[in-house]
Amino acid sequence: MRALRLARIAAEAEGLRLRHRAQRALIAAILASIASVFMLGALVFCHVAAWFYLRAHWEPSQTALILAGADVLLALVLVLVAARSTTSRVELEALAVRQRALESIGSTLAISALATQLLRIAVSVFRRTRS
Repeated sequence: MRALRLARIAAEAEGLRLRHRAQRALIAAILASIASVFMLGALVFCHVAAWFYLRAHWEPSQTALILAGADVLLALVLVLVAARSTTSRVELEALAVRQRALESIGSTLAISALATQLLRIAVSVFRRTRS
């Protein structure tokens, strides 16, 4: 009975952890899409301003290469920032609860198996002495 209760606790902890992880991923995706709209608008205006400024000082082909390099650098920075998502305290605690419950299930099942074997031995010894 204890093993089933521990299994239920482990399943509930895992469900809680997965729900919080999904919620965090959804919020991050929504915020990233809103931020990308604003970044796109700002990037367009920066491109226009940079193009006019650089065109006054450089040739058009060099201006295009400078802007392309700046775009690649900006994209790398945004990818690195997006990759820094960390797990929350609730997820870590739920994972710890699940692991403890699963470890307890293993020890409970081992004790149950041992008790079953001892009971079989005791029954067979009892039958031999009775006959």
